[in-house]
Amino acid sequence: MTKMPLPSSHYFFFAIFLSYTLPPTLQVPLFAPISKDPSTQLYTLSLYLKTPLQPTKLHLDLGSSFTWLLCDSTYTSSSYHHIPCNSSLCASFHSTACSNCFHPRAPNCANDTCALFPENPLTRTTLLDNALIDSLALPTSDGSTQGPLILISDFIFSCSSSSLLQGLATNAAGLAALGRSSNSLPAQISAALSSSLCFALCLPASTSSPGAAFFGSTGPYFTSSKIDLSKLLNYTSLIVNPVGDTVITHDAQPSDEYFINLTSILINGHAVPINSSILTVDKNGFGGTKISTAEPYTVLETSVYKLFVERFANASAAFNLTVTEAVEPFGVCYPAKDLTETRVGPAVPTVDLVMQSEDVFWRIFGGNSMVRIEREGVDVWCLGFVDGGSRRRTPIVIGAYQMEDNLLQFDLHSNKLGFTSSLLLQAATCSDLNVANFYNHTK
Repeated sequence: MTKMPLPSSHYFFFAIFLSYTLPPTLQVPLFAPISKDPSTQLYTLSLYLKTPLQPTKLHLDLGSSFTWLLCDSTYTSSSYHHIPCNSSLCASFHSTACSNCFHPRAPNCANDTCALFPENPLTRTTLLDNALIDSLALPTSDGSTQGPLILISDFIFSCSSSSLLQGLATNAAGLAALGRSSNSLPAQISAALSSSLCFALCLPASTSSPGAAFFGSTGPYFTSSKIDLSKLLNYTSLIVNPVGDTVITHDAQPSDEYFINLTSILINGHAVPINSSILTVDKNGFGGTKISTAEPYTVLETSVYKLFVERFANASAAFNLTVTEAVEPFGVCYPAKDLTETRVGPAVPTVDLVMQSEDVFWRIFGGNSMVRIEREGVDVWCLGFVDGGSRRRTPIVIGAYQMEDNLLQFDLHSNKLGFTSSLLLQAATCSDLNVANFYNHTK
């Protein structure tokens, strides 16, 4: 990534508000708060964009290829610029689209401008819009202390219109892409700062207390009680799906989503009899298991789901639980009064996602397997896994609810996923990783 000269307005801004450093090799992660939107139950990532730097919330998507941002008349920045169609940078996007506009020049209007196809991962809609370069900044942090803002003055993203925001987290001004693409947010941070191509997510269960994302380092990630969560990580390989699944997919383009080698699912230590053939990604991109923030709950192909809920309901008998009327979209629910609370959530059978070998598993306790529903006289705990139908392209998709208050580290240099079990075991949550006063840099 080419370093762009720093505009004089940046010097003025930083001289007043903060110390500014750009180390040749970043040793401490960059930090961004993650908030859970109470109305959609989706997540936003908070960062700084433009000149002068403006706090901005973007919908967090784990599998998207490149970030996109609303570029309407409210977009104000003195540092943005377009990318010419015939440039080597435009060619690197594998996009043959070129945009022209015969109105006054603006972020979303220029002639001979490289164009991209921003996509909404929930509605699976896309449009054609300008590629843009502007400033991005995030503070350094190890989870317990916050350092100065680090500026990346040549951050690449796509413009978009408000129609593409449909269904995304409320108040999001666009989408933060965390996929495997060389143009994703983590990849651009790594390239600009010569840091590790690694990032970690800790999604909050609370809508009032943010979680955290860390970029550019394999740790440490300290909680407020000084626990380094990087020491608790277990690791499994990340699998590359050879065929992309975006609306606009170029020939021979692999998927930018994150797949893992799930080999079995255990309920209270007993295997669910899954047809092993569906757990492997084939040459056409079908099969396997991926991790996605686009799904609120883990989605299972119908044949897997039926076996899973049957075995879970049978194992629940040992906890003196009796199934009650289900509440959509869930298929198995229990009266809330019958469940006992523990420090890791309601006492129910454990679910183990086993990867590559029997001693590598991601254990899911009640806090991540059960969803409390209280409305209109109903008070139940429901199993937070849903039936995704038959003949799914990806038969198992681990959803966001199962990730909450778990730390996940995506190490793309070593091509591995690090994961903890519930942080509640450590008397901690993802909110304990949040560095206070994130926005004080601009006050």
